[in-house]
Amino acid sequence: MRRLLTVLTLFVALASFAAVTGKVVKVLPFYVDGQGRIAKSPSLFDRDAYQAYLRLHTNEIAGIRYDVLWKTGKSGDEKLKVRLELRGTLDGDLPKTKTLEAEIAPGKSGGWTEIKLLGDDYKSFGPVVAWRTTLWSGADQVGEQKSFLW
Repeated sequence: MRRLLTVLTLFVALASFAAVTGKVVKVLPFYVDGQGRIAKSPSLFDRDAYQAYLRLHTNEIAGIRYDVLWKTGKSGDEKLKVRLELRGTLDGDLPKTKTLEAEIAPGKSGGWTEIKLLGDDYKSFGPVVAWRTTLWSGADQVGEQKSFLW
């Protein structure tokens, strides 16, 4: 009986080391102007002021960029990806959905990843109403963060 318990404990311990754990820490959506900028200078104050300006002058918006901060435990050589799902409407039509993905280089344990929706894709999609960001290790979802309206 003692051997069975030891083998079972060892198996559970090895299985817990093999699984990748992770989370999406923060998601920052930014409007992008026609020149691909989210701010006119590197200042955080200027970035926030320019984002407020773009919200008021919607004809100058050329797209939207999501900066995703993610972290994982031991990822090793696992292929990781960040998936962004968007819901939006354009002029009262039925809700539209769009999924964007970004691959992450193996061996990283965290960092920022940019996902962009620009140009004609942004204009045809319309305003984003809700979003959900997930972190994937192969076929397993290891982290998630979503907007209030998701």
